[in-house]
Amino acid sequence: MKNSTRRDFLKATALTSAGVLFPSLLHAAAKPLSKRPPNFLFIFIDDMGWADVGYNHNKFVETPNIDALAASGVVFTNAYSNAPNCAPSRACLMSGGYTPRHGIYTVGRSERGKSHNRKLIPTKNTTWLDPKVVTIAEALKPSGYVCGHFGKWHLGSDKKQVDGISTDPGSQGFDDVLVTQRASKKAKTDAHHVAQITDRAVNFMKNNADKPFFCYVAHNTIHSPLLEEAALIAKYKAKSQNPPNSPVIAAMIETLDKNVARLLKSLDDLNIADNTVVFFFSDNGGVFGFSDMGPLRGGKGMLYEGGVREPMIVRYPGVTKAGTKCDVPVMGIDFYPTILDVANAPKPSGQILDGKSFLPLLKGRKNLDRKAIFWHFPAYLEGNYGWKHTWRTTPAGAVRAGDWKLIEYFEDGRLELYNLKNDVGEKNNLAEKMPAKTEELHNLLKNWRRSLNAPVPKILNPLYNPNLEPKRL
Repeated sequence: MKNSTRRDFLKATALTSAGVLFPSLLHAAAKPLSKRPPNFLFIFIDDMGWADVGYNHNKFVETPNIDALAASGVVFTNAYSNAPNCAPSRACLMSGGYTPRHGIYTVGRSERGKSHNRKLIPTKNTTWLDPKVVTIAEALKPSGYVCGHFGKWHLGSDKKQVDGISTDPGSQGFDDVLVTQRASKKAKTDAHHVAQITDRAVNFMKNNADKPFFCYVAHNTIHSPLLEEAALIAKYKAKSQNPPNSPVIAAMIETLDKNVARLLKSLDDLNIADNTVVFFFSDNGGVFGFSDMGPLRGGKGMLYEGGVREPMIVRYPGVTKAGTKCDVPVMGIDFYPTILDVANAPKPSGQILDGKSFLPLLKGRKNLDRKAIFWHFPAYLEGNYGWKHTWRTTPAGAVRAGDWKLIEYFEDGRLELYNLKNDVGEKNNLAEKMPAKTEELHNLLKNWRRSLNAPVPKILNPLYNPNLEPKRL
């Protein structure tokens, strides 16, 4: 988007957020509930993997409220984050674009781990969302929406400015803002701010129940550090001798579940549940040592299914059918166009949205007009917690087309091909056995990268030493 267009857009948004509504928006705000555009409640979890909820067959954790939400809406069984860790996933969600569009590829520096173990110079990472990008919140504002952000942002701050514009949520379309930081071990209660975030979100919905709203609830939990009430931890320690989740993580999940119930009850109490679309999603897979993602392979920091497949629920009263499942692959970038589609809001001029609206899937359609989805992660992630190898991933990219998934590692050009329908655990690499299918998906991935001018690391690291035994954690 050109700077002048951007400034005009922000000016219009600022007028709206200050309460100076355009006549058409004043009219929209005065409409009865049945005539208003739907509200959006987006519950976004940190580090909750596909297998960290009861409805996905985890019998150790207790998530009755999340499970009830799943039973009241549609569960997406092939829902993916755009990256295996949080900052790029959040940037893709807020912008509607793949990682090469905004340059946020990882968290912090892309040169993670020991330098002598890195064969390549990774692509430089950006740690803030350029304010030239029109966020979901900004795109909704001209259609009369009031927008609230509560919880983790991880895409910049008011101290970081570009062309005089801050990169915090309050400067990128959100009217009511609470930005929380990582949990503190010194906190005696609510270490992960779960209750605080929920309180603010409930108050926001109460204060704006008479107008369309976008309530973005971005929880810090279940991210490390492992902190929860002692009695709740003890409950899970006594529950099983071989649990799939750390007892502390299970306790954190229960606390989260109870606060999901508070959010949903608020909709009922305000009599707006029937006009509110609820999304439940996570930013990446579960963490090794904390959660077992089985039967999926891998976890946070990997492009295997355990690192990018997420629990996802959508409840859209009057549209979704309770207790249904959708097996069509969807991705974080798809929320932006879907929300605009549901709100009947125009797409921002000049901004490319890589995602596809999945509203047709909510209405019962069985497919999307899309050939493939992609990942691009040109960075290193070192091992941690329960992962004992040097790397969780080296620079890599991936593509899923139908039931087929291909991963390409840039250090040595290694290719891995999996049929997810028959091998969801990605145990059987078919790359050598099926060269034609491997070439087909590899060409698809390379052509996609060229279309976005996606950077691929190629320069050798002068400090790399293949003779040094990689350090094991």
